Amino acid sequence: MEKRREDSFGATDRRIRESVERLQLSPVVYEHLKKPMRFVEVSIPVKMDHGGVEVFTGFRAQHNNVLGPFKGGIRFHPDVTAENVKALSALMTLKCALVGVPFGGGKGGVACDPLSMSASEKERLSRGYIRAFGFLLGPEVDIPAPDLFTDAQVMAWMVDEYNYLAQRHSPGVLTGKPVEVGGSLGRKEATSRGSVYVTREAAKLCGISLKEARIAIQGCGNVGGQAARIFNELGCKIVAISDISGGVYRPQGLDIPALLDHVQKSGLIEGFTGGEKITNEELITVDCDILVPAALENQLTAENAPEIKASLVVEAANGPTTPEAEQILKEREIVLVPDILANSGGVTVSYFEWVQNNEGYYWDLETVNQRLEKMMVQAFHAVHRFGREKCAEGTMRTAAYGYAVQRLAEAMRYRGWL
Repeated sequence: MEKRREDSFGATDRRIRESVERLQLSPVVYEHLKKPMRFVEVSIPVKMDHGGVEVFTGFRAQHNNVLGPFKGGIRFHPDVTAENVKALSALMTLKCALVGVPFGGGKGGVACDPLSMSASEKERLSRGYIRAFGFLLGPEVDIPAPDLFTDAQVMAWMVDEYNYLAQRHSPGVLTGKPVEVGGSLGRKEATSRGSVYVTREAAKLCGISLKEARIAIQGCGNVGGQAARIFNELGCKIVAISDISGGVYRPQGLDIPALLDHVQKSGLIEGFTGGEKITNEELITVDCDILVPAALENQLTAENAPEIKASLVVEAANGPTTPEAEQILKEREIVLVPDILANSGGVTVSYFEWVQNNEGYYWDLETVNQRLEKMMVQAFHAVHRFGREKCAEGTMRTAAYGYAVQRLAEAMRYRGWL
């Protein structure tokens, strides 16, 4: 599994290089994008509750800022490495270019086990990260956000520490904050809502009626669970959903409010009696029209791709489809909307939060959602048009990478980088 994960990240560099070659861009474009402009690794000492001190390794990659300040989440996870932080920062550069927000790509992380840490230990680690990297950050320089096992509370600790060190009020240095300290309404469900908007547009092009479609969602966390709720509010039929404990399937459609209530109370889908029990592996191949992988990487593989029954796959998770599986889906004429487009709603509303922080004026939820919808729909159709005109033989992923790389190349040319 570890090798597959490395291969998934390694594919980013290959796809950038192929896009530069296919579009006959200057080779210098690839030279600018093949590695971060800056990468810093630090040691972060943290006093633990037992009285001792543990030293954690922290990272920050600043990939490319041709479009604007670096932007990217901070993750706390045992598997954080220099290599995946660098690769994820490159994906953020592409994602920002694709959706049209004026940011470059960044990424950060700490190699740790957050599930074994108390709240006070996580707070000390969060503040330690800012003490270590604060000199690299700023609302016009590098703007972190939540990622794996970090959340609005972690962002609140971090912005408080940054403000203390800088001796000024600077809420725009981080996004994904609680609304009470400068966060944006709609940020928590932004990734999910953006993926729903993209699913709606893709369904239209595929001739699928969204309200009549049977949707299966792998994942019931912040992305998958929120997507299920939003789809349900639109009147869609969710026939299957799963999490780490397994899943449930009901051909007539699940009672999503009851399921989400169960998950909120118990923490897991396990024990929900409103459908047939299935495994995560079985969910991938259930009888449905739209499949939304919203959990882990490498879930659609060469082994299960031939059995997928959906005619549309929307990657709400990062890297859920292996290259081998994608080739099989292409041969089977199953449309796949790539992660770089489908889950870009989070960074879009992070941009909105940054704008609101800079203006000191905050929007209502309806305004946030309307502006998110407009940007996601525009990005989807821009990629679709680009695919028809420049990547007719490729996939939507090929088109998405090509569109993003071309936008970056144009900015480089105007700024005199080429």
